Amino acid sequence: MEKMTFETAIAELEKIVEEMEKGNLPLERSLELYEKGVKYTAFCKNELLKAQLKLEELTAAKKADAEEQPQDEAR
Repeated sequence: MEKMTFETAIAELEKIVEEMEKGNLPLERSLELYEKGVKYTAFCKNELLKAQLKLEELTAAKKADAEEQPQDEAR
């Protein structure tokens, strides 16, 4: 999963859900799909957390720049 993208993981989750919704799966296959789904979900959650942290960094940096500009203009 190291080289997987968020979009690929979401697509895999959609396939898993689709297959499970069809029903009539043997128990072993259902458990296998569920386990994969949990892994993809954790991966996506981690990717979203990283994106959120990056957005917070960028927002904080932009806010800091905006707060510095009026001081520069007053000089």
